[in-house]
Amino acid sequence: MLTIYGVYRSRASRVYWMAHELGLEFRSVPVLQARRLAEPLSEEAPLNTHSPDFAAVNPMGQIPSIRDGDLVMHESLAINLYLARKHGGPLAGQTVEEDGLLTMWTIWAASQVEPHSVRIVLTYDNGLENSAEGKETIAAACYGLRRPLAALESHLAGRQWIVGDRFTVADLNIAEVLRYAQSEAALFDANPNIKAWIERCQSRPAYRAMQAGRSKEPVEV
Repeated sequence: MLTIYGVYRSRASRVYWMAHELGLEFRSVPVLQARRLAEPLSEEAPLNTHSPDFAAVNPMGQIPSIRDGDLVMHESLAINLYLARKHGGPLAGQTVEEDGLLTMWTIWAASQVEPHSVRIVLTYDNGLENSAEGKETIAAACYGLRRPLAALESHLAGRQWIVGDRFTVADLNIAEVLRYAQSEAALFDANPNIKAWIERCQSRPAYRAMQAGRSKEPVEV
């Protein structure tokens, strides 16, 4: 059985969404981010990214990780590419060319979008969005997103989905990276193709199942 290490309020959300899309049976092992705990190494602390038991799974001390049989993997976007390829179906590439495009768009999301979108979500997570420093950080991140979002907006002109004519792992991976920036409505209002596309992605039952799991977790520990 697939084991997912991580909490829904983390990048593990992508893997939980993917597991629901594929209809996979999985075991969830909650692993908190150490930054959310005052004393992550205390004996009373819940399993977290600094816990020795988790370090045996992922020496980098980051979530998510998975165990699938004898295979242990880290990096959420790579995990989803693996799960799509292993289980096949419409989320996976149907040709070598499609497989290449799924990988290309996933790497694009990680390199061109997430460095900016994660700065936005962390500003909100730290309660700094209304401070002068926070506003400056968000404005700089939004500026950094202008070019990659313009490219995606153009790509989606006349298309419903990123690759092929169906929802794939590329849509899931990119939508989750962009979710971190959804607090900035103006970004999406300026890109109507992206706005309509992400609404399609987030209307899927598997996304809603992931969000249901997320809503059950406390925001604070």
